[in-house]
Amino acid sequence: MYDRLGDWQQALEFSSQALLITRQIGDRAGEAAIINNIGSVCAGLGNRQQALEFFTQALLITREIGDQAGEATALNNIGGMHRGRWALDYYHLALTIVREVADHAGEATTRHNIARIHWEVGDLDQAIQELEHVVDLRRKVDHPELEADVAVLEQLRRQRAENQRST
Repeated sequence: MYDRLGDWQQALEFSSQALLITRQIGDRAGEAAIINNIGSVCAGLGNRQQALEFFTQALLITREIGDQAGEATALNNIGGMHRGRWALDYYHLALTIVREVADHAGEATTRHNIARIHWEVGDLDQAIQELEHVVDLRRKVDHPELEADVAVLEQLRRQRAENQRST
């Protein structure tokens, strides 16, 4: 909650307290989720290396306990710490998992991440293809970001059309 408000230090303090409790009670899934959250807080504070270390810890725990949804989240988070091909490798691993467990919301998030990378490197066709999947998936789960995704998809289509006219 505090991370969404931009109070990263408070978020880190409460997350650290929660981590101690989950470790005391032996809740490995909770531990991994909190470690992922701490990684996100570190990323928000601009400490990408430390964030990556936390996301990697969470990945190891989720794999150890067989938590596929948590594993996909950790892979997405690790992907977010990288750019280009490295990021895509992690996102594609996450995509395999979320599709396997039929997590439509997770698939939409992962495909959105993939689309962003393709957009950044100028591959508009692939970015559009991924965003079309995102929009379809967001419709299925009535996701609040559907309108924003539709707007981005339309923007990319216009950009592609402009690029094709200028060549």
